[in-house]
Amino acid sequence: MPSYLGKSKGVSQFFSFVLACQLFLLIGMVHSSPPENPIKCSSKGNSNCTITNSLGVFPDRAICKVSKAMYPTTEQELIAAVAMASMNKTKVKVATRYSHSLPKLVCPDESPNGNLLISTMYLNRTLSIDSSTMTMTVESGVLLRDVISKAAKVGLALPASPYWWGLTIGGMISTGAHGSTLWGNGSYVHDYVIGLRIVTPATLDEGYAKVRVLDNNHPDIKAAKLSLGVLGVISQVTLKLQPLFKRSLTIVREDDSDLATRATTFGKEHEFGDITWYPYQRRALYRLDDRVSINKSGNGLNDFTGFRSTLTPALAVVRVSEETQEATGDANGKCISARVTTFALRITGFGFTNDGNLFTGYPIVGYQNRLQASGSCLDSTSDALITSCAWDPRVKGNFYHQTAVNLPLSKVKSFIEDVQKLRDLVPEAFCGLELGNGILMRYIKGSNVYLGTEEDSIDFDITYYRSKDGSTPRLFQDILEEVEQIAVFKYGGIPHWGKNRNIGFIGAINKYKHAAEFLKVKESYDPSGVFSSKWTNQILGLDQSGVTIVKDGCALEGLCICSADIHCAPKKGYVCRPGRLYTSARVCTDINRSDADVTTVLEEDLGLSDM
Repeated sequence: MPSYLGKSKGVSQFFSFVLACQLFLLIGMVHSSPPENPIKCSSKGNSNCTITNSLGVFPDRAICKVSKAMYPTTEQELIAAVAMASMNKTKVKVATRYSHSLPKLVCPDESPNGNLLISTMYLNRTLSIDSSTMTMTVESGVLLRDVISKAAKVGLALPASPYWWGLTIGGMISTGAHGSTLWGNGSYVHDYVIGLRIVTPATLDEGYAKVRVLDNNHPDIKAAKLSLGVLGVISQVTLKLQPLFKRSLTIVREDDSDLATRATTFGKEHEFGDITWYPYQRRALYRLDDRVSINKSGNGLNDFTGFRSTLTPALAVVRVSEETQEATGDANGKCISARVTTFALRITGFGFTNDGNLFTGYPIVGYQNRLQASGSCLDSTSDALITSCAWDPRVKGNFYHQTAVNLPLSKVKSFIEDVQKLRDLVPEAFCGLELGNGILMRYIKGSNVYLGTEEDSIDFDITYYRSKDGSTPRLFQDILEEVEQIAVFKYGGIPHWGKNRNIGFIGAINKYKHAAEFLKVKESYDPSGVFSSKWTNQILGLDQSGVTIVKDGCALEGLCICSADIHCAPKKGYVCRPGRLYTSARVCTDINRSDADVTTVLEEDLGLSDM
């Protein structure tokens, strides 16, 4: 029997049972070890440092070494730090509290003059809230969680935000973080910014650093709102808020037969609607989510299961299960685990509760500040890693790739239909991404910032298995690579700047009509490139070497598109071949796998048919 037919049904059922148990154990977990500071320094004075992202590994797995880290606590200290770097032409990058951007935006180039990190960890104060004008001014290191909670205390709300509240306001706007809505100002956080202060390099006569104060009438704000950190350091941000309101949400499960058509209109029907798609299960979850009267009863709470504190032994069991499935080619095990996992999430309301304690059914009615985002694994004191956030690199837990691509609504139907055709050829290939809760589809309203999405679009966010060993290929590696290349190249999708593997950024800057205007502002603000790096120059088209890294095995990690077998893992049977539907794609294909031999245990035998 070929290895990819899977392990015995009994073993797969055991792992599925364990998965279900750990999901239910999450409910009620209140303690956690919050993530560490991503900056680690080995010498006194915060020198000889390294920095990484929230997963502990950048896409290229390289170690980012930094001469010194600085932690300004005031704008004056921030100005002094920038002036020092500008005077010495030292390469600088800005670090946030939890470093949730996956690419190397935070890594400064090494140079003879050394390099520097400026952390906004202590620039975390709320400076003012004006209820009459409904504005709020905060320092750039303030977490989304604190923006939400402090605004609510005076009866105000941020209308749209990402779903994870462990992001800083400066990091969110600099990378184009967003929620899901086509209504009002849209889902980008930066489209609720009406003013900001940014510290940039300057001339000797100006003291080597200056504070630029920008409002919505200033033309440069279209660059500064989404800057990738290459203009300077954002010091303060002023947000335009709204009166606190209530929402009512219901999640409905339907088959995906009309998803391609319905997805193009659903976002216009529900203000905060989104869609979670499970291609293997042929199901889509539609989130019917709208404002309701402030007088409507309900005190619902969003405490998303994936963002809760998790027992680290449970995380290890789940990770070992998936590693075993990968190593043995256990397609059945992945599909069974996916069904059990998504079923457990669904029947527990994905962490939503009707009153802050229990989920008793839909609709969930509650205030905006209690429903728009979550992240309770950040909110308690350390417990010696008995529990942690699921992706904490200090424990054996989640480790993944993320592909997040925006497609205009005009191209959404064709893209979904292509993915469905690919799914129909090899359904089991999509079970792995369903273990990451499927494909999240969030709506983005077109924005006028230079590096933002220009048309109403959908962000397709896919999370899937990544090996701790970068030379190890994934089960059904070729299928998800083809999906990625269909999105990026066939349909010209633009990347989420804070996510994606290297290939997601190939040619990205050419997809923005106003890229030249952005680069003009960049040249004006930082002519010496103090805040630029090789990576940012590559994604902005200023370094002709491009974003790809060509070496043995580079396609396994999305560092390159394979053009030769050696870019895959030929000794392990993975060679470079054209895509199945999109023949222009080049993907790492397991030549030892025959799709005709891949079978799945009957759902009826496992009691999964109604999940």
